[in-house]
Amino acid sequence: MATPLNEMNPQECEALAKDVRERYAELKAKNLNLDLTRGKPSSEQLDFSQDLLALPGTDNYRAKDGVDVRNYGGVDGIVDIRELWAELIGVDAENLIAGDASSLNIMFDLISFAFAFGTNDSPQPWSKEPGAKWLCPVPGYDRHFTITEQFGFEMVNVPMLADGPDMDVVEDLARDPNVKGMWCVPIFSNPTGVTYSRETAERLATMETGAPDFRIVWDNAYAVHAFTDELPENPNVIEIAAEKGNPNRFWYMSSTSKITHAGAGVAFFASSKENLDWYRSIAGVRGIGPNKENQLAHAALFGDAEGARALMRKHAGSLAPKFEAVIGILGERLGGYGVAEWTEPKGGYFISLDVVPGTATRVWELAKEAGINLTKAGSAFPHGTDPDNRNIRLAPSLPPLDEVTDAMDGVAICVLLAAIEHRIEHRGAQ
Repeated sequence: MATPLNEMNPQECEALAKDVRERYAELKAKNLNLDLTRGKPSSEQLDFSQDLLALPGTDNYRAKDGVDVRNYGGVDGIVDIRELWAELIGVDAENLIAGDASSLNIMFDLISFAFAFGTNDSPQPWSKEPGAKWLCPVPGYDRHFTITEQFGFEMVNVPMLADGPDMDVVEDLARDPNVKGMWCVPIFSNPTGVTYSRETAERLATMETGAPDFRIVWDNAYAVHAFTDELPENPNVIEIAAEKGNPNRFWYMSSTSKITHAGAGVAFFASSKENLDWYRSIAGVRGIGPNKENQLAHAALFGDAEGARALMRKHAGSLAPKFEAVIGILGERLGGYGVAEWTEPKGGYFISLDVVPGTATRVWELAKEAGINLTKAGSAFPHGTDPDNRNIRLAPSLPPLDEVTDAMDGVAICVLLAAIEHRIEHRGAQ
């Protein structure tokens, strides 16, 4: 068992430093070119849905209610995919709209529409409310933060706990009428892998808010992305919020982006009837309906909700070994030194790595110099600024397993070297 770095005497620390520097020099000499930056599906995963390229077929162009998918119209999307997906994620199909591509597009639209016109509960457009704020659980999803940054919101960090965001903090902040909304990734959260508890979901649905048009973007991107057959509970927050007297609170997002072909998916928006009517009234001006052919192709590929679950079992078989490798290497290389902590998610696409405070940027730099590309330190925080400079998001999905192993061997060396440098520097300053 390794001795914790902060318990080593100067001679022990120098001996370890010499060894780790030699290992880092060997790492650089390998001239690696490895990438753990983004949670993209691998080529193997994309191949699972290759039949999409031949679907829905030249003679299959009608939805089950008779709609000709080749033509304009149908802002809600086709009933085939809406009913299938509603069953898969546990919502009412009447509360679900099927759109194009990524759910990120719809999230941007929702913020844009509210900013330009106000929501169905807004006294005025959000653009006319200076000082608007948005709650951001951290570490969180960088592309979420980029949207609210684009519109000039003041983004307020909320700590993530083992069962979701710190609800005492959320409930206190939400009383401010300038707080307009909150980002959430409730199952296998990006990047921590945390799943919100039912209690957290119910508190979010129930809490008092200062703004009458407060919205929670419930980005349930990983609801069915478990590494085993044991899926987490996925409460119907739309139903819960309605029961608690806040029917319009949730903008619920989902998509096929990391289930079929990431660049040609189907996005879903679920919410209350009033919210959906508001969305339709503006989205119907923006466009004349989604790509219904692609929706019919997806419905044909899945067949039914169980077909989608069967496909997810293939994804689990591809992803689980990579995540096991990352967690195993971190434990083997860094366990006992007291220089890092990491999450061990049961699904999703990311692992959150916390290193010695003040060293995350140095770890990123060392890795880059050694040919290992990591998501930039601080990316999981608004404006890319981690106040403790300690968090790094790991995304092992894209590379083959042997490359994941090589990359993580290198990352472990970089984490330990940065920690040693930090220890020597601060000891010398004392």
